Amino acid sequence: MKFSKEVDAFIRDFAKDLDAGIAAVFAGAGMSKSSGYVDWPELLRDIGNELGLDVDREHDLISLAQYHVNQLKGAAKLGRRIIEEFSAQAEYSETHEILARLPIRTYWTTNYDTLIEDAVKAAYKVPDVKHQVDQLNITRPKRDVVIYKMHGDVHHANRAILYKEQYEHYHHSHAPFVTALMGDLVSKTFLFIGFSFTDPNLDYVLSRLHTNTKRNHYCFMRAEQINPEEDEELQKYKRRKQELRVDDLKRYGIQTLLINDYTDIPKILEAIERRFLKKTVFIAGSAETFGAWERQDALNFVHGLAAGLVRSDLRIVNGFGWGIGSAVINGALDAIYANPDKFTEEQLVMRPFPQFPTKDQDLPALWEQYRQRMIALSGISIFLFGNKMAPDGSIIDATGMLREFEIGVSKGRVPIPVGATGFAAEKIAAEVLTSPEKYYAGIEWIVPLIGELANPAVSRSELAKKVIEIVQRLER
Repeated sequence: MKFSKEVDAFIRDFAKDLDAGIAAVFAGAGMSKSSGYVDWPELLRDIGNELGLDVDREHDLISLAQYHVNQLKGAAKLGRRIIEEFSAQAEYSETHEILARLPIRTYWTTNYDTLIEDAVKAAYKVPDVKHQVDQLNITRPKRDVVIYKMHGDVHHANRAILYKEQYEHYHHSHAPFVTALMGDLVSKTFLFIGFSFTDPNLDYVLSRLHTNTKRNHYCFMRAEQINPEEDEELQKYKRRKQELRVDDLKRYGIQTLLINDYTDIPKILEAIERRFLKKTVFIAGSAETFGAWERQDALNFVHGLAAGLVRSDLRIVNGFGWGIGSAVINGALDAIYANPDKFTEEQLVMRPFPQFPTKDQDLPALWEQYRQRMIALSGISIFLFGNKMAPDGSIIDATGMLREFEIGVSKGRVPIPVGATGFAAEKIAAEVLTSPEKYYAGIEWIVPLIGELANPAVSRSELAKKVIEIVQRLER
C-alpha cells in the first residue's frame, strides 16, 4: 500500500521509538468500536431519550450524562449501561492484535472494556492493569505491559468516570493518574488511536496533555470525505474546521496523520511492524558435519557473522542449533562485551529447543510452537548449513530448518540462505533463486546477492560481509 510522505516518515520514526522502548499508545472509543462495542453517542442514546434529548444533536455528551445523574439523583443506571454494553463478549480487532505483538510497554485508554488486555494476553504477554488509584503503587510481577484505564473498568462500573462532575474533580480524585500520564508524555512517544471530534473524552484528555516539552506525539484522523449529496459550502466548512483542528493539536505536540479510511490503520501498523522486525534476525542452522568446510572455518564464519550483526545494532534470535549454536552465542557476546556502552545482551535472544515431551504435547508439537514463536520475533531469516544424522547414521538435510523456511515465508519474513554452506541452506537457495518473484517481490535487488551467497568460490569473510550488507539494506 502506498502511503503519504507524512505517514512514511511516521512509520520510520515510530519504528525507531519502538526499538528504543519509548513508544506508547493512547486508545479512544473508536478503537473498541471496530470490535463491535458502542461509542459514546450510542452508549448514551437511551439516556438522552429519557431526558427528551437527541444525542445526534448534542455535542457535550459528558454534560448529558450529568443531566441524567441530576435527574435520578445517582449514577447507578449509567453504571448498569456500561456493564450491559461492555460485558458482552467481543473479539479484539486486527489493530489490537498488531499492537499487542509490538514491544509497546505502555497503554493509556479512556475505554472501559478489556480488549487491550485480552489482545496482550493472546500475544503471550503479562499485562498489569491499573484502573484505580490504589493500584498505581502495586507492581505485578513479571509484567510486560502496563495498561492505564484512567476512566475505569467494566468490572468496576460503579467507580467509573462517567459524568461532568467526575471529570471536573478528576485532577483531585485521580491526581496520581494525572501525574503518571504527564510523566509518560515527557518520556514516551504517544500514538493516539480511536479519538474523533465527537468523542467527549478528547477535550478532557487534551487538557491534561499540556506540557512544556517539545516531544512529538501522533494521532490518526480520517480526512473529511467528499459527499456529493452535501452542499459544497458545507463541505468546505467541514474541511476548514478539520484544518483548524489539526493545527490546534500541534499545541499539545500532536502531529495529525490524515487517513482516507479507518481500515488504513492496521495497514500502517503492519508497515511499522515489518520495519521494526527487520532489526531482528533469526539465524537458522544446524550441522552434524560441515561438508566442504573445515569445522573451525565454519565456526569462525558463524562467530564473525553473529558479531557483525550485533555491531550493526541488530538483534539475533537463535534456537541454539546443533553444531553452530555456541558459535552464534560466542560471536554475539564477544561484540557485546567488547563495547558494553553501545551494545546490550538484549540483542541476543536464545530459544533452546525442549528436549523432552510434556504431558500434553509430544516433541514435534513443542518444536513447532517454538519455531512459530521464534520466527515471529524477527523480520529476516538467515539459513546456514542445515544437516543432521539419520537413524541409520547417514547425513541428511535438516527437516527442521526447511520447516523454519516455510514458516518464515508464510509470515512474510525475508529469507537469506547462504547456499555456499551446503545442505538445507543450499536447497533453500535453489528454491528462492528459481522463483524469486515469490520470495522477493518489491526487493528484486536482493536476487543477485542471494546468488553470490550460493557461490562456494566466495571467501568466508566476504560471505559474512555480504550477508550483513543485505540485512542493513533491508533495514533502510
